[in-house]
Amino acid sequence: MQARKLRAAVVGGGIGGLAAARALMHRGIEVAVFERAEALGEVGAGVFIFPNSLRQMVRMGLGPALDKVGGKVGPASRYCRMDGTVVGRIPTTDSSGWNGMYGMHRADLLNAIAATIPPEAIHTGHRCTGLQQDEQGARLEFANGNTFEADVVIAADGIQSVLQPYVVDPMPPEYSGSRAYRGLIARDKLPNWLDEAHQVWMGDGKHFMVFPVRSGQLLNYVGFVPTEDQTVESWSAIGDRDELAASFADWDAPVVELLSKVESCFWWGLYDRRPLASWTRGRLALLGDAAHPMLPHLGQGANQAIEDGVALAVLLEGRSPEEVPEILPRYEALRRVRTDVIQAEARRNGLRYDSRWGSLEQRDREIANAAKFRRQLYDYDIEAAAIAFRDGKGTTTELEVALT
Repeated sequence: MQARKLRAAVVGGGIGGLAAARALMHRGIEVAVFERAEALGEVGAGVFIFPNSLRQMVRMGLGPALDKVGGKVGPASRYCRMDGTVVGRIPTTDSSGWNGMYGMHRADLLNAIAATIPPEAIHTGHRCTGLQQDEQGARLEFANGNTFEADVVIAADGIQSVLQPYVVDPMPPEYSGSRAYRGLIARDKLPNWLDEAHQVWMGDGKHFMVFPVRSGQLLNYVGFVPTEDQTVESWSAIGDRDELAASFADWDAPVVELLSKVESCFWWGLYDRRPLASWTRGRLALLGDAAHPMLPHLGQGANQAIEDGVALAVLLEGRSPEEVPEILPRYEALRRVRTDVIQAEARRNGLRYDSRWGSLEQRDREIANAAKFRRQLYDYDIEAAAIAFRDGKGTTTELEVALT
């Protein structure tokens, strides 16, 4: 008799959860997604999709959809000092020259992935409240009284993960000392703005960045400013538009002009965690921010969650329910070398951007020489690495790109 398909439950219907569901379905695994909100949705913050995750999305059939809604980012991208002095170009290709890089409105990205998943596989209004598991399987419990049985459970429910305590003792998020103001502005309000450009201005203790989203029709801006008060990790807290403008009042003219046309903005506190002791336990695996929350200073949070989902899908493909508890630790072994490095480098990059990393001259040299690191980051192919690891063709260290 033919063995039944492996049944996976994904808790969390954000970008990481839906991308994991798509990757699992792509490899023949039955998937159910559970989202606590009454409808799928992402607030209007921008997110980058880089070559390391875009190549995976293209293989899953998402290339045309992302090309339609993404904001192309190209060679005009640059790092500047606060007065506009150019420090260096921002790499926007992998080593082959492939410009697989988009600025994305989070809602557009989420909707593009959701469109590839059968509606009956997505269950909204399901707030997870508990998990039980044994040798036969796992059982999820929800606040609405429903339950669901699965062979493997993937926790993609963010930095405040409900399921993380079922794997490891809770570790509180660490506050970075910075608050980020963010918002969107119509491109046509800034007729002289550079097209298809990711721009970063770096100053004393703060930095400002802008990149296109929604096919270039909107610009996503983020201003990072220091604050002694810990602020909530919220994407939707209303920010003070005047306070934001005042924080960058004497900066390069394009920054001042953009902020003069901002009518409202949002803010959130920036948190991450030190690497967890473990990501898996039995039939439960943590993914994305539930496993390795990152500061946004490399733009890799969503990209690494997508890589996580692809790795899990490769390792689980064609396996039996009985094998799941043996497979999940291998997923962690494959992934955490890379994510630990990227977590740490995101912290360092924030210090560079805020001019808190040695002298300005040292900072500028490191920023200008970032192309090697970025291209190594973008060249990595998690699908190929996972297949090689699954097939015993290399150790995790040998399969990792050296990110130094």
